[in-house]
Amino acid sequence: MDMDKRYQVFVSSTFADLKDERSNVIQTLMEMDCIPAGMELFPALAEEQFEFIKKVIDDSDYYLLIIGGRYGSLSDEGISYTEMEYDYAINQGLKVIALVHGSPEKLAVEKVEMDSEAQDKLEKFRNKVTTGRLVKFWSDAKELSGLVALSLPKTIKTYPAIGWVRGNQATDNTELLKQLNDLRQENDKLERQIQEFQKDQNSMSDLAQGDDEVSIQVKCKVIEGGQEKLKSWKQDVTWNSLIKCIGPKILKRERENTIFDALSDYVVSRKYGKFSYSQIDFTDFEKIKIQLLTLDYVDFTGVGSTNYWEITPEGQRFLLEIMSIKREIDGKDNE
Repeated sequence: MDMDKRYQVFVSSTFADLKDERSNVIQTLMEMDCIPAGMELFPALAEEQFEFIKKVIDDSDYYLLIIGGRYGSLSDEGISYTEMEYDYAINQGLKVIALVHGSPEKLAVEKVEMDSEAQDKLEKFRNKVTTGRLVKFWSDAKELSGLVALSLPKTIKTYPAIGWVRGNQATDNTELLKQLNDLRQENDKLERQIQEFQKDQNSMSDLAQGDDEVSIQVKCKVIEGGQEKLKSWKQDVTWNSLIKCIGPKILKRERENTIFDALSDYVVSRKYGKFSYSQIDFTDFEKIKIQLLTLDYVDFTGVGSTNYWEITPEGQRFLLEIMSIKREIDGKDNE
């Protein structure tokens, strides 16, 4: 391990049943000059605290998971915070070191799940963790220090991470960073030129657009005969009508779920004037996204887990063309 660089390791586990195990692991990490992190040290977790946990995971280089005989505290979704941490770390691309108890049925009663539903969730979580990746099995808390001391250096060597260095040890890379930034800007410029060239060369006349119709699967709830009924059908709408529906809403960046709701309401309104619920098919919604992106009418960005829509300059030009009010010219105007 590079002695001038320290790696942050997020330690994830249940709380009450693994105090000794976690303590051994954290002590070993500190002896290896690593930075242990893990909000699992707080026995009570809430949704807003989990948002902070995700930031801690984002700042970590590796993820170390300890599984014993408990599934752990549940979130509102019915998933343990330990499993939520694991899923998030996997999605963020962190390399995982999994330490799984080999014989949880031999643990003391107070360290195992007594509830059958929790037992089932724990078994599924164990299967998820142990499928498709190397794991280390343990049976005693004292074994964990050795397992960490053996596994972590191999993981660091095989999958080097960024790590942390003291500010006074960091090399002055100002000039190098400036050169890299200049190259990045030049590369971005060339990519834009290539995109513009390809756009000019490739005609879009064969793409569905304008007054061409697209069929959208939709469902809604309406009141008929004094009873609420669920209706489902395919509704034909034009691409221009979809642009008119969402265009004004995305002149400034707007959340994707807001656009989804607006399109759902619009498509349903083509058949029903009053309804209590509307939803277009998600597959059709994705088709609309791809088509508008291909036509260069809409741009998409993501901030965290939230997606946003924003109209492009080409989309704004087209929106003004189809929605602006033209002056009527009649005989009187020409007199």
